[in-house]
Amino acid sequence: MMATSAEKNYWYIAAESRELGHGRTLARQILDDWIVLFRNEAGEVTALRDRCVHRSGRLSNGSVKNGRLICNYHGWHYNAEGSVVRVPADSPTDVVTRRCAKKFAVVEQDDFIYVCPEAPLLAAPFKMPSYRADGYFTIRLQHDFDNNVTNCAENFIDIPHTTYVHPGIFRYDIRQKLSAKVERENGVVRCEYGFETNNFGFFSKILNPSGKEIRHIDEFHMPNVTSVHYHFGGGWHFIITSQTVPISSDRSRVYTDLTYNYGWVTRLAAPIVRWQAKKIIAQDVVILREQMEVIKKYGADFQNARADVIHTFIESVRDEIFQGRDPRLLPNKKAEFEFWI
Repeated sequence: MMATSAEKNYWYIAAESRELGHGRTLARQILDDWIVLFRNEAGEVTALRDRCVHRSGRLSNGSVKNGRLICNYHGWHYNAEGSVVRVPADSPTDVVTRRCAKKFAVVEQDDFIYVCPEAPLLAAPFKMPSYRADGYFTIRLQHDFDNNVTNCAENFIDIPHTTYVHPGIFRYDIRQKLSAKVERENGVVRCEYGFETNNFGFFSKILNPSGKEIRHIDEFHMPNVTSVHYHFGGGWHFIITSQTVPISSDRSRVYTDLTYNYGWVTRLAAPIVRWQAKKIIAQDVVILREQMEVIKKYGADFQNARADVIHTFIESVRDEIFQGRDPRLLPNKKAEFEFWI
């Protein structure tokens, strides 16, 4: 589905805070908008359209001095409000007339820089669960996908594909029956699974040595966030939160937080957690690229199985966004089903 202007009324990650140091610029693209980020003297982030209003130079190729962004084409100076405050070619006594680059709303939260291309529908971006909470550790990753937000989000909370795309490293095909209760409410799709015990690939005996039923919850939060929670025995908790940022209609950048509490082995587990996640994500990058190649040739006429209820709920939320309507106004909807992996 093509990107629409209605998608621009939401918050999207433009960068990690650590990527934007003082005195530098950072170029990003969200929903085909070119955006330049820089910090003022107080360290606050400004996001402008990456276009000089003078002769359409790329502001991201300029420099930052004393909290002002200077275009590298003719040296026009922009302040943190996006206003032109100096034109070097003019006389020092000339009054700078009001000229402004397009400015975007910005929020810095959870060590992310969020940008909203148009008027925000939501007051604040999604809050990353348990980020910097006591006992938890977070590994933060970025990957580019040749696919759109909807298909990426569905993949990230899709259980059946894991036995085929990630055999061994995530799950095995053991024909285990699971139950699912899924609900759509207030722009959120939430699914809680039952009967899940020991099918976690190579690490099953480590993650759940007792083999008892765990608590597994998948969530989708409008417009682009998936959050997967695994509650194992002994208070162990593993969260995979992914925010899929639309670069264009068929390309996305995904910011993934792996936030977990494994007790005294939390820090020691970091290299293994990182390795496993990067391996799994690399496999998803390939399968989602192949999916988009087929969609471009033959379209997206999907046929659904019972386990795809959660996907159809997500699509109903995404469809409301595309139509310019608020998904929070959709009626609540519930479903229960069983499936095998």
